[in-house]
Amino acid sequence: MARNHKRLTDGRIKMVKADLHPHTVLSPCGDIEMTPAFLVRRAKEMGIGVMGVTDHNSTRQCAQVRRLGEREGVFVLCGAEVTTREEVHVLVFAEFGEPLERLQKYLDRWLPAIENHPELFGYQLAVNEHEEVEYEENRLLINAIDQSIEEVEAFARSINGIFIPAHIDKMQHSLLSQLGFVPPHLRTDALEVSHRCGLEKFKQENPCLSGSRFIRSSDAHYPEEIGRATILLDIERPSFEAIKEAIMHNRMLL
Repeated sequence: MARNHKRLTDGRIKMVKADLHPHTVLSPCGDIEMTPAFLVRRAKEMGIGVMGVTDHNSTRQCAQVRRLGEREGVFVLCGAEVTTREEVHVLVFAEFGEPLERLQKYLDRWLPAIENHPELFGYQLAVNEHEEVEYEENRLLINAIDQSIEEVEAFARSINGIFIPAHIDKMQHSLLSQLGFVPPHLRTDALEVSHRCGLEKFKQENPCLSGSRFIRSSDAHYPEEIGRATILLDIERPSFEAIKEAIMHNRMLL
């Protein structure tokens, strides 16, 4: 249970600071310092009470970060940054346990068997709290899985997950850069914008998004990027369901 939230003098709960989109050393583009121990320590230093784990097309580092988070008072929201067949990046979060296991099996099934070359793309390592390597992924994680964005969204619904198209304001690997629009039948829980996005201007330039819910996250690959963009969640006690409900009911501040 996270402790990085406090009661106000009138009994209300202070909003919880969250960064939902950091990467770890498991992502080939993640810096070698982005270990579970470092992520949790940095979250505590920055007053982040909820931290996501969103490596490319894999959840295999989630359990270790979550274990450390529980010990240190940081709630860890487990998931992955999934690359769809259209080369759109989407965040999919799952409840820890069987739903998260199903997400990993889904990614294993649809990720193409293209070998990673660490000298070109970087190592893909899962490490423990002592920064000892416990697993190395041989398939290149930054490839697109063989599933459309609609199929990924449908799968997220099947595990009662959270589905958020990532960094929608960016010029590559975003819903707008790849498709040019948000499909009207796509059920998004929110849309993510980057730390550089001026949200009001962005919504004016894209009036079709005016009714959407938004989060802002760091998409951190390097230590100095953690917490460069956060949201405040109006939740009494961090849990998967509480975070999901806050996002779906727009009880958050950017």
